[in-house]
Amino acid sequence: MKKQKLALFAAVFGAASIAVAQTSPAATGHIPNRVGVIQVQQALLSTHDGQRAMQEFQTKFVEPRKKDLDRKAQEIRDLQQKLQSSGAVMADAARTELQRTIDDKTKRYNRDMQDAQDEMQAENNKLIEGMSGKMQQVIDKYAQANGFAVIINVSDPNTPVLYASSTVDITKDIIDLYDKTFPSAAPTTTQAPKPAPKPGTSVAPAAKKQSQ
Repeated sequence: MKKQKLALFAAVFGAASIAVAQTSPAATGHIPNRVGVIQVQQALLSTHDGQRAMQEFQTKFVEPRKKDLDRKAQEIRDLQQKLQSSGAVMADAARTELQRTIDDKTKRYNRDMQDAQDEMQAENNKLIEGMSGKMQQVIDKYAQANGFAVIINVSDPNTPVLYASSTVDITKDIIDLYDKTFPSAAPTTTQAPKPAPKPGTSVAPAAKKQSQ
């Protein structure tokens, strides 16, 4: 699955940073010496649990809020168009009232957009927390079984990794092991989530017409 900034899923949403404890030599009979890297964000999103969670998140949170915000944005655009096309011939009081309505709706729209983003971020964090515990178990199990001393999450932008060969990337193995350890049916469809509204996006009111 492609990396997504949904994104709102882990993205929203940043990826969970998962550190792998070193394997105990006493437990395995040898000293682990392998180093691996993993794209934790990709792994979380690519498991059956992650794909289902993304679909549920899209259906319950992203789509309804996007639909509501799109409707409000269209209302503002319609009013802006009315002001642009008819403002010059409107009475001063009517033009002032229309501009006030546009400004009020724009402010409410921006507040609603920020509230929606905050709500989706909070819900996304819950989903990540619920899956990260399972993912940690899977990574620990894989590391101990395959002699890894360190596994680095390279999907975290703060991880100081300048280069890592694809031969030490264990992301696919972890996805497969996760689905085997926590079996669940794959989703029927796996569509990528649509972009969520961004707090920085706003509907700017039309320029005020000067009375003639």
